[in-house]
Amino acid sequence: MLPVVAQAQPADLIVTNAKIATLDAASTVAQALAVRDGKIVAIGAAAQARAFQGAGTRTVDAGGRTVIPGLIDSHMHAVRAALSYSTEVNWIDAGTIAEAMARIRAAAARARPGGWLIVAGGWTEQQFAERRRPTMAELQEAAPDNPVYVQLFYEAVVMTPKALEALGVPAGTLPAGMKAPPEGSDGGPGWMAGDIVGISALFDKLPKPTYDDNLAGTRAFFTELNRLGVTGLVDPGGFSIAPSQYAALFELWRQKALTVRVAYSIFAQKPGAELEEFRDLTQMLPMGFGDDMLRFNGLGERLTIGMYNNNFPNDATREKFYELIRWAATRKMTVTIHWLENSSVDHLLGLYERLNREVPITGLRWSIAHLDDASPETLARMKALGMGWTMQDAMYFQGDRALKTRGEAARRMPPIGTALRAGVNLGAGTDAHRVASYNPFVAIRWMLDGKTVSGQPTRGPDETPTREQALRLYTAGSAWFSFDEAKRGTLEVGKLADFAVLDQDVFTVPLERIGKTVSLMTVVGGKVVYAAAPFAAAPH
Repeated sequence: MLPVVAQAQPADLIVTNAKIATLDAASTVAQALAVRDGKIVAIGAAAQARAFQGAGTRTVDAGGRTVIPGLIDSHMHAVRAALSYSTEVNWIDAGTIAEAMARIRAAAARARPGGWLIVAGGWTEQQFAERRRPTMAELQEAAPDNPVYVQLFYEAVVMTPKALEALGVPAGTLPAGMKAPPEGSDGGPGWMAGDIVGISALFDKLPKPTYDDNLAGTRAFFTELNRLGVTGLVDPGGFSIAPSQYAALFELWRQKALTVRVAYSIFAQKPGAELEEFRDLTQMLPMGFGDDMLRFNGLGERLTIGMYNNNFPNDATREKFYELIRWAATRKMTVTIHWLENSSVDHLLGLYERLNREVPITGLRWSIAHLDDASPETLARMKALGMGWTMQDAMYFQGDRALKTRGEAARRMPPIGTALRAGVNLGAGTDAHRVASYNPFVAIRWMLDGKTVSGQPTRGPDETPTREQALRLYTAGSAWFSFDEAKRGTLEVGKLADFAVLDQDVFTVPLERIGKTVSLMTVVGGKVVYAAAPFAAAPH
């Protein structure tokens, strides 16, 4: 119990009649909590919270609903996604091609004459009942008067003739960096193949949203995340986002209008001059600069283009990379890096181990993103380096392909259980929005049932967490990557009051229903940032 003097100061908000999963070390389930000045001052029985009742205290009866700590996505390209959220077409959760085309038609009806319609990702053909990509003819029929661009992950693009014409691509040719798809691939005429660099370069040629669009999109996207119980994220930067495009995020921060806590990294945008770029950008941006709503969180997820998606780096490439990470380590910067294949990760870990002997990095919380096929040996090496692993639900969207190419090896991808048993710091996330949905509850359901978007089972029971473990990975686990686990991720006295009141109990509902979960009230720092019935009347 807190001292009497502290209890005499009334709370700003009290939530009662709840099933509060605190996710503390004892897995305590509480019935009520009280918040003052953005932090939790009491949690436990109703009487403990009501001791802080005052004339100005707002009281919310949760109606027996489940309350969880605010979810934190450990790897989401949210700043970039938010810039165009108000102008792009979203196919997330569309169950048929007809539904996807209906969204194109609706967007065309809203767009100005000749306005671009852009689907930037977050979908897969396996989510459609037809199990195929939309055709060029279907896109043209849905939006005959608009240029249309549709991107599938970072592997394929289709553009209608109006879109190719608008970019000045001569008829019968392909945009720079793109090539014809492999023989027999899905999609039919009009689809083009590419890689992450080529497709990103093509995307950069598309019309950019205005600054007002950026502001509106950031507000709307963060509210959408709040609707799904998300109160924080770690953003690794990304292709197609220059430093100037952080202006909308910074403006909302200055206005104290952010509703999601953002820890952001800087992503190298200048191939061959990455170290110079990082030096320039961080001269007045020390590690940890910012506050609890917006904070600089180091470098990533591309450090040098030579080591990006390169399974066979030569000596010169590795030395250039080493020079950069040594510079980062001497400045005690956090580093996160994109790495896909366990078969080549020794190139990376060998450099980190060499660096650690010269400049210790074990306390800097460096991390690897993706690496769905990490071996026990790799995880042990990461643990010894004090590294973390940000794990995403890519296998939910691409697991059908992995089953065909990896066979039984896909049954342990990603090795969540092995990582937990090894004691590796592990955070959950989505990698949204180009390659996945941003919905955390879809990711949590996939963590628990291992099924792909088409319903195919993949991961076996040895690599499957419990429901509580999955939530921990999405809360305290992710908070570790921004040095915040002492401040948030669990609901305890003294921690930030970030939590969500859910519409269903994720601990007891059938697994197949978890992905449909939403928040009815989301609170960030004691402030209600999202509310739906029956809490919609709650003051914001």
